[in-house]
Amino acid sequence: MTDVATSPGPEPRGPGQAHDPARTTSSGPEPQTGPEAPRGGPTSARTSEGRADGSPCLPLPGQILLAATPIGNTADASARLRAALEHADVVAAEDTRRLLNLAARLGLSVGGRVVAFHEHNERARTPELIEAARAGSSVLVVSDAGMPSVSDPGYRLVVAAVAAGVRVSVAPGPSAVLTALALSGLATDRFCFEGFVPRRAGERRRALEALAGERRTMVFFESPRRTHDTLAAMARAFGEDRPAALCRELTKTHEEVVRGSLEHLVEATSGQVLGEVVLVVAGARPESADPHQAALAALALAQEGVRLKEAAARVAGESGLRPNEVYRAALALR
Repeated sequence: MTDVATSPGPEPRGPGQAHDPARTTSSGPEPQTGPEAPRGGPTSARTSEGRADGSPCLPLPGQILLAATPIGNTADASARLRAALEHADVVAAEDTRRLLNLAARLGLSVGGRVVAFHEHNERARTPELIEAARAGSSVLVVSDAGMPSVSDPGYRLVVAAVAAGVRVSVAPGPSAVLTALALSGLATDRFCFEGFVPRRAGERRRALEALAGERRTMVFFESPRRTHDTLAAMARAFGEDRPAALCRELTKTHEEVVRGSLEHLVEATSGQVLGEVVLVVAGARPESADPHQAALAALALAQEGVRLKEAAARVAGESGLRPNEVYRAALALR
């Protein structure tokens, strides 16, 4: 069945975000938290701006700050992101035009030097950002949407910064992965993020077959034009009855979540798919399975004309066994 979800309200506090009075110290007036909080002046005098617990709100000198940006709703921009955009010495953005558009929508000006930082120049740009931080500059890193380094540039920079002894911090915020997971209606206690599946059909099939026995809930990104083909490949690898959810245009006006079996989602995407897409797929059922019986089931499918490897992947998706395990057992019985 098709289930359409409306846009969620304000996000609840996540782990580590609750106020802890025991950690608050006071040696004078409590810092101001609203729009009247003072701005400008030496960085050392304004690192506690906007935070009742005294922790930094503005980027610190010599620090690289990864900040999450809205995934569709500008109102989701955090106070730390806003402050960092205005006060960071260097702002490394995946797309500088999108960054400036975001700043305009937020009604603020980017105060520091803006440089491009994307998948094509990440390796070359990383040493420059490391040196800027080592020289005492505050460096802000943002992607087009969501958290840098999660299916976006940033991972190499963090590795290099750690190796160079440069401090790295994060300003948490919107996440397409967690938003889709929460809306999916599938198990959230254990999950894995698989990013984008390979574009080529053969590579995609092998990648999905390797995940057929995965028991954790799986989260995937996909482009709208490849969504139907990917769902069809998932149905073949995981089984048509595997529960899943297609999350589209998250946090935007036309946010939609379609829940059902993979077979249902394949049918639901037979026409044109629009917008940003996140796919959430239930893990394999946890009940114990007999490899011998699974091998017999795979051989039965093979006798109907299904390739043995594909048959093994289908059975594995339904039984919780790994495709190679079923395939080897089936070969032994031939």
